[in-house]
Amino acid sequence: MTLQHSGAYATTTGVPAPPRAPVRELLGEPAPVLRDLRGRGGRGTRSLMFGAGDVVVVSGLPGSGKSTLIRRAASGCRIDSQDTRDRWDAKTPRFLPYAAYRPFVRFAHYAGLRRALRSGESVVVHDCGTQTWVRRWLARHARRRGVALHLVLLDVPPKVARQGQRERGRGVSGYAFARHRRAVGRLIADACAGRLPRGCTSAVLLDRDAATLLRRVGFETRAR
Repeated sequence: MTLQHSGAYATTTGVPAPPRAPVRELLGEPAPVLRDLRGRGGRGTRSLMFGAGDVVVVSGLPGSGKSTLIRRAASGCRIDSQDTRDRWDAKTPRFLPYAAYRPFVRFAHYAGLRRALRSGESVVVHDCGTQTWVRRWLARHARRRGVALHLVLLDVPPKVARQGQRERGRGVSGYAFARHRRAVGRLIADACAGRLPRGCTSAVLLDRDAATLLRRVGFETRAR
């Protein structure tokens, strides 16, 4: 599968255009591209390719496999809040609870994301799904630089995500998990209806099997 921003092409063979595409075209915006790879078992796509300089946001429930997918498959610059937390965990006294230094982890994560965006590189970003302001920020950046913003959504059942949290030995509270379920549920429902977040060019829907099969999230090489 290849997805590129304006001036090139966007292909999703056999996928019908979202119902709201004509309205967006009348407003001068390109129709969003939706690729649903769920329910294909071992017959899914092994590679996702995007345009040079584009921004890809990987979103889903905590424990759904976002960090695993990014570490295994993503090329370009990878910005994962889990990596930032791991670095802080390694240098922080073990008796200090995470809540005590969580604000510093978040600041370091967003500072790293800002540096990555300013570099002009292609970027893959871990997104928890609840921070809508982050997606707005990324959309503004993409619009200013003339690149595209893409969304990769992991649609994983809550029980499977909870099991993923147990396997990594790090979970979230019931209240926080409920917030994530609502936010990610809205993202998935809107994507299926063709209502992508403003400024988002395309969305790819993955279930656990499709995410496991995926081996590359890459970007085209810039022309010299």
